[in-house]
Amino acid sequence: MTARPLGDAANRSYADKLEAFDRFAEPEIRAAVERLGITPGNRILDAGCGVGLVTSWLAEANGPSGVTMGMDLSRPHLLAAGPRRATHLAQADIASDPLRPASLDLIWCCNTVNHVHDPVGTLGRLRRALRPSGRLILAQSGLLPEMYFAWDAGLDERVRPACHAAYRDKYGLEEDTTSGVRRLVGFLHEAGLSLGPTKTYVIERTQPLADADRRYFQDVVFQGYWGDKVQPYLSDGDWRRLTALCDPASGDYCLDRPDFHHLQTLTVVEGRTDRAS
Repeated sequence: MTARPLGDAANRSYADKLEAFDRFAEPEIRAAVERLGITPGNRILDAGCGVGLVTSWLAEANGPSGVTMGMDLSRPHLLAAGPRRATHLAQADIASDPLRPASLDLIWCCNTVNHVHDPVGTLGRLRRALRPSGRLILAQSGLLPEMYFAWDAGLDERVRPACHAAYRDKYGLEEDTTSGVRRLVGFLHEAGLSLGPTKTYVIERTQPLADADRRYFQDVVFQGYWGDKVQPYLSDGDWRRLTALCDPASGDYCLDRPDFHHLQTLTVVEGRTDRAS
């Protein structure tokens, strides 16, 4: 198995975070899947399928006459996906495990290329698994800066680099390693694919927040991504302010504010095999 820059391994799991994001972004992800115009009867792979929610939505579009498969490195992720039973699941490393050439019509790959050392090489291997009319879809969240605290742009702008710095230090990454994930179009081009449609969806949330929104913000962002991890990278004043905004017991809890307004993006880029050799 090829080493992973973010420490992914066959026994590692962050299934709860994956499911929380997919539930949170479900309207936008489903819109992206619908925009693909999938006709029933295809052979589709969800490369880096996580807990299989999006795989099941792809299967709905593909219909019972098609074959929809999910592939993930993590066995715990696949065990979490198993009860959905709408798809075929396989434990494999998309960065190194070969797929049968010219066997697939469409590959969906969301928030995954940032987890491999060699995105272009990985996409090249996926390209070879596509049929002559095949499509490789890359989706990535957060290519544009997110907004959590619309009423305090300064704090928003300071928390963001603090979070990024904590992330890089945790995994021993250089700044250009993490910023390179924005090169989705370049990755597809260098992997030998022609560029199809691109679209960036805005994930926008205001009150009233759905349960899936609250769970994602509180459990994944406030506790998982931020929490004590970002404290060393903030001033004492900013840390106290952030803590109050993210604490459900605080009178300043941001998710209860009537003016809460969140923005983030999901970018979807399509590569086509008509350049493939």
